[in-house]
This record gives sequence, structure tokens and C-alpha cells, in this order.
Amino acid sequence: VQLQASGGGLVQAGGSLRLSCTASGLTASTYTMAWFRQAPGKEREFVAAIRKGGFTYYSDSVKDRFTSSRDTAKNTVYLQMNNLKPEDTAVYYCAADSGIILSSLRYARTYDHWGQGTQVTVSS
Repeated sequence: VQLQASGGGLVQAGGSLRLSCTASGLTASTYTMAWFRQAPGKEREFVAAIRKGGFTYYSDSVKDRFTSSRDTAKNTVYLQMNNLKPEDTAVYYCAADSGIILSSLRYARTYDHWGQGTQVTVSS
């Protein structure tokens, strides 16, 4: 299994970025696919997830600004990030797991598969 995250970069506050996570060795539409982020000196935190039924979940800090989606044909999930803030600066990771229950999807330890991370930097 391999998860390849991309799309990070440097953007000004208020700008947008779209992250991609392309999976190989698994079918993304049958997994819970999630995004986490980790800022320097902080713990990895949940950002968003999309379950195999298409339901999406977001942390309170990104709700109404970020949108998770997937392209089944490309076996890829996306994180559209709008109205970015300096506090969104972090390394963003995608993660996947096949057997997550709803109460566990916000916990990093739940996920078996991880991508390598992509840096997002938001300047003020």
C-alpha cells in the first residue's frame, strides 16, 4: 500500500490550495481516507475524513473552509482548502484504514496506512 500526497506549497492568508492523495494497493472508495496535519512542536491532529459511503467529517477549526472529496476513477482523494490562515501551516498527511468505526476516525493511531506528508505554509 502506498499513499502519495501532493499539492502543498506557500500561500498568503486568504488563499487556497488543493491537496491530493493518490492511493496504490488499495481502493480508496472502500476505505476511510483521512487528512491529518502536524505543526512544529505539536501533536498530529485530525483535519478531515471521507468514509466509503461518501460521508465527510471535519475538525471544528477547518469546517466551512476545507472540503474533502474523492475521484474513484483516479483512486485519489482531495482536500480543497480555502480561506487559509497562518495557523493552518503544517505538514499535511493522508491516511487510510479499512475498518474504522465512526468514534475512532479522528484518532491518528487508528489508521494503518500513511502517506509521506506535504508542507503547507500560510503567510500572514
